[in-house]
Amino acid sequence: MTPVIFLSGGYMANGAEPWKFPNAEQLPPIPVKFKTQLGDQEEKFQPYLRDEKLARPWAVPGTAALEHRIGGLEKQNITGNISYEPENHQLMVKIRQQKVDKIADYIPEQKLDSGADKGKILVLGWGSTYGAIKSACAELQAKGHAISHAHLRYVRPFPKNLGDIIKNFDTVLIPEINNGQLIKIIRDVYFVDAKGYNKIMGVPITKTELVIKLEEMLNA
Repeated sequence: MTPVIFLSGGYMANGAEPWKFPNAEQLPPIPVKFKTQLGDQEEKFQPYLRDEKLARPWAVPGTAALEHRIGGLEKQNITGNISYEPENHQLMVKIRQQKVDKIADYIPEQKLDSGADKGKILVLGWGSTYGAIKSACAELQAKGHAISHAHLRYVRPFPKNLGDIIKNFDTVLIPEINNGQLIKIIRDVYFVDAKGYNKIMGVPITKTELVIKLEEMLNA
């Protein structure tokens, strides 16, 4: 059993980070505000009339004067009537994308987890690669190398300042425990020739692997 326990402990140390589960009673409430009546300027309820966040009003089905169609069929913009028009479908798809993009106005800006604001290499990570990236960067930073680490907590959309951070580094390395999901999006959105370090063996990326990879990049 000793080898099994040893290997398991090593993988957990490199592939996981402890975090404190919040007390549900201490979490702030998330109020849900339903529309209950027509506004002063409304002659008829418009279930797809959106606010500044592109959010639609919520009305409990059957509320007097706020009756509206629900279901999976495509709806017409503003009125909520069923629509099969190609132009309306395109418009609704565009609006939904804009609604997601506007979330970037309400999430925190990206911060560096370690290292200087500018340098040779930015190691950009997400998810369970945090521990290995943090340890590898710390080792090389202690040797005086211009390496920084940023770990994403938001990916759709990205923080508004992520592009500005990326531009401050000569090279971006993205370690992933897959065949390259994040790197494709980063290349597409920010037009940067990011480099990938991909491991799809069913085991975590280790600090030693990343140190070797980063030293190769520094010496290239």
